[in-house]
Amino acid sequence: MAQVYFSKDNDPEMQAATEKARETFRYFWRELSWEYRRIIPAFDMFAVKVPFQDPPEIAEHEGAAGVEHMWITEIGFDGVDITGTLMNSPNWLKSVSEGDKVDVPLNGISDWMYVFNGAAHGGFTINLLRSRMSKRERAEHDGAWGLDFGDPSAIRLVPDFEASQKKGFFARLFGKKPEPVNPDAEHPMAINMAESLAKFLKEDPDNATSADDDGLTMLHSLAMAGTAIGVKTLLKHGADPSAKTNKGKTAFDLAKTLGWKQVAQVLKQHSAK
Repeated sequence: MAQVYFSKDNDPEMQAATEKARETFRYFWRELSWEYRRIIPAFDMFAVKVPFQDPPEIAEHEGAAGVEHMWITEIGFDGVDITGTLMNSPNWLKSVSEGDKVDVPLNGISDWMYVFNGAAHGGFTINLLRSRMSKRERAEHDGAWGLDFGDPSAIRLVPDFEASQKKGFFARLFGKKPEPVNPDAEHPMAINMAESLAKFLKEDPDNATSADDDGLTMLHSLAMAGTAIGVKTLLKHGADPSAKTNKGKTAFDLAKTLGWKQVAQVLKQHSAK
């Protein structure tokens, strides 16, 4: 059985870490949404932590109540709810098992994390626990995960793609110190694909308005991915900003909920014309 770390239910720091994870989920989803578009995967892992609890009738019968936070993978997101597959075996819960399908609202998650080039991004609750460990305990914890979590007081939000391309010991040692990455800047893939997106929409305009089984159009998807460039291109080629998902959300609603201010502004200005 893997080592389990406990925290008090009323731990204000843990509650704050959970809230921070929910507030910054947009960075997780942006990377995952672009990862789904890649032919060759670039990331090592994407996972979301969710609290689970047995229903009262099971907990009372088994004599083991309480919440167990576990990770789900194979993440999907429709702008309201997150879906995934439980990747952990519960330590004491009886109502869920590894491999179960999970559906949880965005405000019901407790953390998120993705791994790029061995470096963990996110992991707010994990890093809070790491900050309370001794240096030796932290090294053992990180070694068990096999990941570089970095400084627990400086949580990574977005990958530094430019720095990852610099190879060699001397390049890292004597190269120019990289500038801090702006987490709200346009994603490199959004910039690189802007021209091809315009061509794609020009050749088949129906792509600007077609929707998937959840009612998500490409405008919804790119709004959730935080790309103002992509949203502007779609609007230029006939995308409907008033279109709603099956859960009644417009692209503006989704951008606002996730905190993509620039995207929300683009959509607001377009609607005001």
